[in-house]
Amino acid sequence: MKQKPDLSFWKLWNLSFGFFGVQIAYALQSGNISRIFRTLGADPHQLSFFWVLPPLMGIIVQPIVGTLSDRTWTRYGRRIPYLFVGAAMAVAVMCLLPNSGSFGMGVSAALIFGLFALMLLDTSINMAMQPFKMLVGDMVNERQKAKAYSIQSFLCNAGSIMGFLFPFIFAAVGLSNVAAEGVVPDTVIWSFYIGAAILIVCVVYTTLKVKEWPPQEYAAYNGGSEAPGVGPSHGDGKADGGGTAGRSANWLVLLKKAPSTFWKVGLVQFFCWAGMLYMWTYVVDAVSETVWGTTDAGSEAYQQAGNWTGVLYAIQALGSVLWAMVLPRFSNVKMAYSVSLLLGAVGFVLIPFIPNEYGQIVPFLLIGCGWAAMLAMPFTLVTNALQGYGHMGAYLGLFNGTICIPQIVAALLGGGILSLVGHHPSTMMLVSAVCFLVGSGCVFIIREKN
Repeated sequence: MKQKPDLSFWKLWNLSFGFFGVQIAYALQSGNISRIFRTLGADPHQLSFFWVLPPLMGIIVQPIVGTLSDRTWTRYGRRIPYLFVGAAMAVAVMCLLPNSGSFGMGVSAALIFGLFALMLLDTSINMAMQPFKMLVGDMVNERQKAKAYSIQSFLCNAGSIMGFLFPFIFAAVGLSNVAAEGVVPDTVIWSFYIGAAILIVCVVYTTLKVKEWPPQEYAAYNGGSEAPGVGPSHGDGKADGGGTAGRSANWLVLLKKAPSTFWKVGLVQFFCWAGMLYMWTYVVDAVSETVWGTTDAGSEAYQQAGNWTGVLYAIQALGSVLWAMVLPRFSNVKMAYSVSLLLGAVGFVLIPFIPNEYGQIVPFLLIGCGWAAMLAMPFTLVTNALQGYGHMGAYLGLFNGTICIPQIVAALLGGGILSLVGHHPSTMMLVSAVCFLVGSGCVFIIREKN
């Protein structure tokens, strides 16, 4: 198997640039979904249930995209067609979701419509997101992978900054931040419109700039069993295409053969993503309760808290961008991973105890450190461990289960945990802190492949 060549900075950049637009869409979703459903009339104790379907769709969609793209070749590549279709779907749904309360439906109907739109949005975002991870696994050698994923993390968080700031910026320029009861404000609606436009532009850029290797060249760098239509002949004139049980991407077989690092990183992921789910679900109410003293979703103060939470999310993303530049300087990947998660835990602890909106900047900067590591470190560890296993796309699709399953579990338990901690959304930030602290400790059971 040939050694993959070193890629220039700009080639690494182009591989991931479309992720900038995808992350704007993801930021708008994670930063505003709870706000949208609370505005539509959802009860805080039921709020986490609305977060079950998105990760559920992710755990279904991403392995399918990974497996199908492993076996696909078109004139446009093997990963990029899925990226483009997913982005196009996301653009359409982003124009519908924030208007869930604008069609004259009752509360229940609006919530169901919004839930369905959210499911489609997360499906399309997952479909567009997964190819970027696979492109790095396909085309970047082991020595450059940490750099490539750090660039991806930088673009990811730069996109987040824009997406999170949109409602605050649009309120500052004069768009209405209040609306009729049950209707989402214009600041949020137009944020989704602009985000959709940027998403499609970024994805088109990547489509035009990135040329995937043809099957024969891909096979030379990644092994013959990886490329569709490339493999030993059966003597009947037809290529085997790598014809083993693994080639058919039998997911149970692949999981059985997965390296131990796959599962150990997955354990860390479980606690981290559960913690993030609780932040996304309850942080608008937590900030509104801690700083503005209310959790009334119909109040102007709550909508102001929603905009300011977007700013705090942007601060978190900025912290991630800065910390992503620091991560490659650690000589030990596991130490970088663990320290980052520990800093994130400290950030979560501080949120309920800072009643000043500007003081909240500090905890969100610290959470950004943990988020940067979550984006870069797991894929560095896992893709290195998977070298020689084949079916990189299928494995990364399956690895997405370590992102989706903890969110599903956390979402199902969220209302019960909220009751146990005294019905205060701000206290759920302490639950997130415990999750990150446990994840930080679990990092040290991972055996890193040199």
